[in-house]
Amino acid sequence: MVRLEKLSEAERNMLLGFPCPSFETRPWVSGPPLSQRRVAILTTAGLHLRNDRPFQLDPDDFYRVIPGDVQANDLVMSHLAASFDRSGFQRDWNVVFPLDRLREMVAEGIIGGLADFHYSFSSAHQPAETDAPAREIAGLLKKDKVDAVLLLPV
Repeated sequence: MVRLEKLSEAERNMLLGFPCPSFETRPWVSGPPLSQRRVAILTTAGLHLRNDRPFQLDPDDFYRVIPGDVQANDLVMSHLAASFDRSGFQRDWNVVFPLDRLREMVAEGIIGGLADFHYSFSSAHQPAETDAPAREIAGLLKKDKVDAVLLLPV
């Protein structure tokens, strides 16, 4: 990710103006131990399969579904911000989509299992615009019996 001091003043001010909520230290929900949880990834890295269409500046273009058996070479990033630094993703996809690390955690018994599908959002939308797509993804996660989501804001 590009450093704030390398952005134009307008871009820097826009980013610094976004609200940053604070949360209490306790979890929002309770549930089984992590070793029994089924985990999905939700990232805002603008990732999609090579044969999917790239993200567009379209008010209805919110997310892509990523199969759980995806390999690093199957994904591309079409993050829309011109100033976004893609070099971390190009070196190691786990920076924005840590599926290899989660697979290792499953093998070690740290987490119970992985979802059949993961999700990547386009970052070109304001948070208020994402309510409907977020509810849609929540339904898909529930159908996939996911009970833990790793959120990766990029």
